[in-house]
Amino acid sequence: MVKAQERKGGRPVSTLDRFFKISERGSTPGREIRGGVVTFFTMAYIVVLNPLIIGSFSADDAGAHKDVLGNILPVPQVAAVTALVAGVLTIVMGLVANYPFAIATGLGINSLIAVTFASQMSWPEAMGLVVIEGLVIVLLVFAGIRTAVFNAVPAPLKSAIAVGIGLFICLIGLVDAGFVRRVPDEAKTTVPVGLGIDGSIASWPTLVFVVGL
Repeated sequence: MVKAQERKGGRPVSTLDRFFKISERGSTPGREIRGGVVTFFTMAYIVVLNPLIIGSFSADDAGAHKDVLGNILPVPQVAAVTALVAGVLTIVMGLVANYPFAIATGLGINSLIAVTFASQMSWPEAMGLVVIEGLVIVLLVFAGIRTAVFNAVPAPLKSAIAVGIGLFICLIGLVDAGFVRRVPDEAKTTVPVGLGIDGSIASWPTLVFVVGL
């Protein structure tokens, strides 16, 4: 005799629901799909930004990131690898770890590699350092050190870090959208203190920002 299918609120629970424990976690398939779409649009920028940070279109470009041998990482190839790794690891996270977490390249270390390390070693050597860094992080996780460090940080400081990063990203968006503009000061630096473009936010960049938001 076939075992009766589990039910939720009188309705059959699908195999997909049981595998990912969607109802058990207080969610619904529709909510998970919407969350996945939002997560995709939140993270998709990395497929464009990561290649622009560590890649170059040509070794002849003035801003090309060359290694010590004069080699570059082609932008199309970096974009393809960035998308492939994010897709594969996100699928693995869902199927193996059974967690709705998306995994992708993080910002910060890519700038360090492109600006600081690449000029002193070859690209394979620089990427080798990234692999070693990843293995060290894995060891710290298995040893419980990473969790201990995370728990040692006070909750208010964690919240403050999240708020600070959010405000920083918000400021970048407001500058790029034209709400504020970088105005040179006496020290010849650029401080975003000017309102809009020529004192007005009635501009095409601002309109695109508002519609996109």
